[in-house]
Amino acid sequence: MAQQAYATETDNGGSGPERPGARLRSLLKRWAAGWRDRRIWRRGLITAAVALVLAVVLAGHARIPNRIGNLGSLTETFLPWFGLLLPVLLVIALVRRSATALIALVVPVCVWLNLFGGLLFDKNGTAGDLMVATHNVNAENADPAGTARAVAASGADVLALEELKASAVPTYEKALSSTYGHHAVVGTVGLWSKYPMSDVRAVDIRLGWQRAMRATVATPSGPVAVYVAHLPSVRVKLEAGFTARQRDTSADALGEAIADEKLPAKILLGDLNGTMNDRALRAVTSQLRSPQGAVGDGFGFSWPASFPMARIDQILVTGVEPQSSWTLPETGSDHLPIAARVKVDTPGS
Repeated sequence: MAQQAYATETDNGGSGPERPGARLRSLLKRWAAGWRDRRIWRRGLITAAVALVLAVVLAGHARIPNRIGNLGSLTETFLPWFGLLLPVLLVIALVRRSATALIALVVPVCVWLNLFGGLLFDKNGTAGDLMVATHNVNAENADPAGTARAVAASGADVLALEELKASAVPTYEKALSSTYGHHAVVGTVGLWSKYPMSDVRAVDIRLGWQRAMRATVATPSGPVAVYVAHLPSVRVKLEAGFTARQRDTSADALGEAIADEKLPAKILLGDLNGTMNDRALRAVTSQLRSPQGAVGDGFGFSWPASFPMARIDQILVTGVEPQSSWTLPETGSDHLPIAARVKVDTPGS
């Protein structure tokens, strides 16, 4: 009798294995029915408002003032990550069965794709006659020789290193000597090249110590002015916000030096402690372009190495044609190295 009762209960859907499926079908039917009533236009108004605010922030980030804690620059540093809110809002809109929220969500999706959609695809090519790379090696790097060998193995023709500790410079020089026949170190930055270098000099970025340099690299396709820079770090403090005044002052000075450069082909390599979206770097970014946006491989985030969240290490060019750009594998530093291929076609080459 017990077995017969159990079978009857199962057949009726009381507690048998088909019951969870029936419950799911019931939930889906109720959810689908919710789209057929008029409340779909009244539900989710808050979600719709959040979506429109997000669109305004994405489209108008340049108008967010820096007067209060450099809020504008802070927003622009992590601007791509605002896209993570889009799937969250989509799920909320679907759960709430809100047509208003879904329509409103189209606006920030379009704005985000316009800003960053091109970075979702690998546009790397194989052309280019000059490969350059840059790496903030971290002054506290426990394995400078290993880091040097790793970046040299990338095949870069010209390599810039930043945050060079004086005591570690001989280690880097020794590790790189077999690959690069020419190099120069100025303060805490250095440049290694397979091609002859001349007119090497420090660049004053108004710090009181040397963290920037320039050199003429005699590539087979013509001379290129190569700049290496490590702009001051920025900090996020509760009482002061995004503090970057020293970085901004140095960026302006670096921009002036690049503007005064006589050679038409220019490449800037270094840790700028800012992204291409950060308006504080406009003195530099208004003159040079990043290969990452045109021929890069994804977003190319370079910091922190363990979980990259922003591309603050930059390769910027003018007078040469970018062909590809990518990040290199992690080393003993807290930054990822980045590399790019360019085509040098200077007058008279």
